Amino acid sequence: MNAVDSADDLIASRTPTSPWVTVGQVGAALAASMGIGRFVYTPVLPLMEAQAGLTPSAGAALATANYLGYLVGALAGIVLPAVVRSAAAMRVSLLILTATLAFMPVTSNDTAWAVLRCVAGATSAMVFVIAVSAMHSNLSGHAAHLSGWAFGGIGAGIALSGLVVLILRSMSTWGSVWWAAALLTLICTLAAWTLTPERARTVPTAERRRSHEQGHRRFGALFISYFLEGVGYIIAGTFLVAAIDHTAGSFAGSGAWVLVGLAALPSGPLWALLGRRWSRPILLVIALVIQAAGIALPAVADGIWPALVSAFLFGGTFLGISQMSLTIGAHLQFPRAVAILTTGYSLGQIAGPLIVTPLLSDGYHLALLVASGIVLAAALAAAVLTVRFRQRATVE
Repeated sequence: MNAVDSADDLIASRTPTSPWVTVGQVGAALAASMGIGRFVYTPVLPLMEAQAGLTPSAGAALATANYLGYLVGALAGIVLPAVVRSAAAMRVSLLILTATLAFMPVTSNDTAWAVLRCVAGATSAMVFVIAVSAMHSNLSGHAAHLSGWAFGGIGAGIALSGLVVLILRSMSTWGSVWWAAALLTLICTLAAWTLTPERARTVPTAERRRSHEQGHRRFGALFISYFLEGVGYIIAGTFLVAAIDHTAGSFAGSGAWVLVGLAALPSGPLWALLGRRWSRPILLVIALVIQAAGIALPAVADGIWPALVSAFLFGGTFLGISQMSLTIGAHLQFPRAVAILTTGYSLGQIAGPLIVTPLLSDGYHLALLVASGIVLAAALAAAVLTVRFRQRATVE
């Protein structure tokens, strides 16, 4: 046993075991890594276009760099499974992520920005995989809505990042937004500092064989669905605010992103509670269809009300989709399901901006329609899971 493992074990032995403590720590980690560290780029993108001379194609390239880094971090969770059980890896990743946000305003070079966003993506994925794996391990046997509240940390981070932009855009510059985001990420890092990572599990041979025979085909359908969701959702997640800015005004764009976060915050426990009465795969299909409609709405209807409805539907579904997909993957007992699904998701996120970049010269509407169609395809793939799927009421 090395020094890092010994330190992790010591921290784990001192960490409170209350499930709500775990919920708070996971929520803080996800708020830092995803809600702020990754998604602050969405509301700050229009400011960088207006104040820093960032072009739409360069903005898409920065998004792709972030998603490429996310892929690297997710792959690390597959190739180096011990990392998923390392508190030290999570803490170092959070600190590096904070630093990348703070350094964004220090340069105006596209290449430097791309490197920073790539590193931010890698560390975001590392924290996400570690935190979600810890959640599934530490909340196993507890009520399903607890994991929903933990996922709600992403929504809280999105709402905070959107609120920061809403406040600072009229009184400061784009650089101040990045520094404020770095400060918020550091605060969340401190709150998540003692999160207990996942423990290694020993699965009986017979159970492994049964899982291999029964779960692989459905896991393949789940992987395809989650990959397509990654493609479609990230197009909206990257360009939704900019699209609304162009049709309903800058205040509506920033306000819509705050609404995305506020809708996402309770969506996790809501979908989890619905999962106690209905099949998760069926709910997954429903959530994907609702999300597709929400993404398409700003492309077919101008004005502030379609923008706000779109933001509400997007915020109310994307966390539930991730939560249900990862929980279904854990239920299927596929080895390293969280890391593998996150890798597929990140591959989709790399493809998303690349697919729609040629369409951005005429605005963002056509890109949103393409994203909506891809999310509908994800719903079709998820429909395969609805056949003879049995689930448990608690977190897997």
